[in-house]
Amino acid sequence: MSGVPLFDRVALIGIGLIGSSVARVMRRDGLAGTIVACARTEATLETVRELGLADDISTDPAAAARDADLVMICTPVSTYAAIADRIAPALKSGAIVTDVGSVKAAILDDVLSRLPPDVHFVPGHPIAGTEMSGPEAGFETLFEDRWFLITPQPGCDPAAVERVAEFWRRAGSQIDVLDPEHHDQVLAITSHLPHLIAYTIVGTANDLEDHIKSEVIKYSASGFRDFTRIAGSDPIMWRDVFLANREAVLEMLGRLWEDLAILQRAIRVGDGETLEAFFRRTREIRRGVIEAGQHVPPAPPDQDQQ
Repeated sequence: MSGVPLFDRVALIGIGLIGSSVARVMRRDGLAGTIVACARTEATLETVRELGLADDISTDPAAAARDADLVMICTPVSTYAAIADRIAPALKSGAIVTDVGSVKAAILDDVLSRLPPDVHFVPGHPIAGTEMSGPEAGFETLFEDRWFLITPQPGCDPAAVERVAEFWRRAGSQIDVLDPEHHDQVLAITSHLPHLIAYTIVGTANDLEDHIKSEVIKYSASGFRDFTRIAGSDPIMWRDVFLANREAVLEMLGRLWEDLAILQRAIRVGDGETLEAFFRRTREIRRGVIEAGQHVPPAPPDQDQQ
């Protein structure tokens, strides 16, 4: 589907899974007159060129952002301050800067304090992804039937918020608006803590004796298989998420330890009633996830069809 572009010029700072999927959506639906992709390495940009994801490429964020109507930061959150410093002098009046990071409160000052007053910052977070990374990992249906959360600060220009929201609607997402701190608390339990647990379980398996470890891998059932999937995610991105959202993650981790202690005691003393009651209650949460249509991760098309 093609139409009138929402933005004449778009700069994607970072062109991994999310950035390249955004580029594919914009290409598919004609949502950008010109797409500029920015990455740290020439090798990544060569892949972008081969895939036809952008009209122009650069390793310089300032060059990519110059004259852009929309600048979307798609890099680990620890890079935001440096990127904001780089792009600020190049941004035109009225430009919109947005992002796709999994942490919101911690990045507001990093970006806002560095941008010119006549530039609009609209933080956002697509609740979509896979464990894959790199420009070749993206696909145009990644955001369909997923949530996109906008976390604007007080005084953010409503027209800029609506333009960002409209892009994500065109990408197939449902839109919701959250307070940044509330966003971080919710994501700490729905996304950040599960990843931390996954990394831990896989790390524990790796520390087992060799003969046990080999059989764990060989006979992996669905639970361990699913954990290893999300433990395959970008380690730099998740390092940054845990450090940037440390207070909310530590709060949720503390609550998890309390629940684990209850289950540990129930198992030790043979308290099946407590175990069954806990499992029945938590099963209802899973049913709610299924009813909300969020139980199946977005699946990329076959590589030969991309």
